[in-house]
Amino acid sequence: MSAGGAGGTLDDVNRRRLLLASIGGAAIIAGALIGALALSSGGSSKHTSTTPVGVGRVALLEFADPQCPYCADWAKTSLPTIVRRYVRPGKVQIVFNGMAFVGPDSDAALRAALAAGRQNRFWNVIELLYENQGGENSGWVTDSLLRSIGESVPGLDPQRMLADRTSKAVEEELVSSQAFAQQSEVSSTPTFAVGRTGSQLQLVQIQSIEPSALTPSLDAALGQ
Repeated sequence: MSAGGAGGTLDDVNRRRLLLASIGGAAIIAGALIGALALSSGGSSKHTSTTPVGVGRVALLEFADPQCPYCADWAKTSLPTIVRRYVRPGKVQIVFNGMAFVGPDSDAALRAALAAGRQNRFWNVIELLYENQGGENSGWVTDSLLRSIGESVPGLDPQRMLADRTSKAVEEELVSSQAFAQQSEVSSTPTFAVGRTGSQLQLVQIQSIEPSALTPSLDAALGQ
């Protein structure tokens, strides 16, 4: 699932504050790696992320593109449910693996989110980008939009975020994420993988973006 887009305003964002409200802020963890994640379809490929949320015995790995409307829909409608049922109780940790295959605006948005991650605000920014998602490669990811988003996130330095977009650390994480998606033969978004933390993860075939599409795999991994 991929392509397309939908508009939004910062007024909408200020009403929702998705991750700040649904996760409560305290669950946002930066620099806490879930360990080597080896996808069963990707052989011995290993990947780590600095953008996990939550601490749990099961990992939910999401491959997503900031321009993908289905990714935005999942973040708005299903992610809060997954967070409430699995992340807050300490059962599941969510890890985001960014992709930028739709086009230039995907790259620009992902760089900004990864740069925000350097300040422990990755999830806040990616959610606000979804809220303001524009038409595919329409040039919607402007410095003005990113600055407004940055200013709306408590504790985030917008100027530092903008400057860090071209930093070595962000570049390396972008390249690593893209390579991992390719090695795992992931070609559409959102794509998910589930498994015990630190062990092999199984790609999950979903038919919808409803929470129920993932709960069987999460429950099975948890032994429920």
